[in-house]
Amino acid sequence: MTAPSPALSTAPEPGAPPTPPPSMRLRELVFGAACAAAVRAAARLGVADALGDAPMTAQSLAAAVHTEPGPLRRLLRALSCYGVFAERPDGTFAHTEMSRLLREDAPDSLRAIALWCTEPWTWDAWPRLDRAVRTGHNVVQDLYGKEFFEYLNEDAPESADVFNRAMTRSSEQSAREVAALLDLSGSDSVADLGGGQGHVVASLLDKYPAMLGYLLDLPRVVDNALPRLRAGGDLAGRTRIVPGDIREAVPVRADVYIIKNILEWDDESTARLLRNVVEAGGPGARVVVIENLVDDTPSMRFSTAMDLLLLLNVGGAKHTTASMTGRLRAAGLEVGDVRPVNPFLHAFDCTVRG
Repeated sequence: MTAPSPALSTAPEPGAPPTPPPSMRLRELVFGAACAAAVRAAARLGVADALGDAPMTAQSLAAAVHTEPGPLRRLLRALSCYGVFAERPDGTFAHTEMSRLLREDAPDSLRAIALWCTEPWTWDAWPRLDRAVRTGHNVVQDLYGKEFFEYLNEDAPESADVFNRAMTRSSEQSAREVAALLDLSGSDSVADLGGGQGHVVASLLDKYPAMLGYLLDLPRVVDNALPRLRAGGDLAGRTRIVPGDIREAVPVRADVYIIKNILEWDDESTARLLRNVVEAGGPGARVVVIENLVDDTPSMRFSTAMDLLLLLNVGGAKHTTASMTGRLRAAGLEVGDVRPVNPFLHAFDCTVRG
């Protein structure tokens, strides 16, 4: 019998408190909204940024973030139960590995992601999850009378800004990991499809100084491409920015195509995009698809939660290994290696069939 992967093991660490009984675990689960709200409050108040390397009292922290000391202590105590901040025996509070990730200046900061996943629209949508499960359709259309991103951009500009900052930060972090994983030796060109501001293509061009890169996304997105990729930037001479809708056409021939986190909306859009890539690249072209999975991953709680959020807002879905492989093969791709990029992303290395 194969030993369980350390990343997936659920055995308690030595010295850890005993696991509560099922009745208490369920009580804790139904108060999950309180935990999410507490993380959001700490992020919005800037508590992690105000807390330095030395422990601080609730009174000192309250003065720094302009709150009442009593309620702030209650917030910190609640978060400490989850390992976000730590309450010390003398009543002061200190950072933990998780609370440091709420700092804006942390190299791997998750502050923007924490805010995005708890934006006001999510509190409207989550109570309607039963309806989404019953119908298989998103609930945003019924809630706001318009498609999700149309709603964000027209009616919730602050949430749209949070989304853009969260995606930018996430892309910056994962782009380095993607570039480290992929061996593109022998390839002359790479096209990043739906590549946003171009973090992935920039990282690959840094790794391969002779390579030509293409960045394809909607016009309003590539208008905000990284300055390095635009006129005057150090990578501009090796970058071609191509505005357009890749679900309609992929007007670029490249040796390698990167598709990251965009094959999770409706099946029709996924099939159309893959068909466009196969037609653009032709036989032998390499296509690397990078996605969250809802199986065979150490981040099951995160990935399955994001899967349900996709159902709520756009009617989309995260993939299993089998469902992703099936879609890729149906589009005319041979699927080779499937490798983890990090704890929550996997790369499917494919080739267009001859």
